[in-house]
Amino acid sequence: MIGKRSVMIAGHATSVTLEAAFWDELKTIAEARAISLNQLVAEIDAGRDGNLSSAIRLFVLDELKRRTAAVSSSG
Repeated sequence: MIGKRSVMIAGHATSVTLEAAFWDELKTIAEARAISLNQLVAEIDAGRDGNLSSAIRLFVLDELKRRTAAVSSSG
């Protein structure tokens, strides 16, 4: 299910539309890094090209690939 959420980036509210699975994983990543979801989205925003929703999806995908590679190489 796709949902629209509001996030704060540099003191400005913006909305991002993402599937629930991406939101859930984004929250997990933020918790693992001990930062807020808004801080993580701001970091993604600072390095993005194009649409913020797409940048978040690509970031989550990249994080999951890294995690999978780390597990594969350690086992």
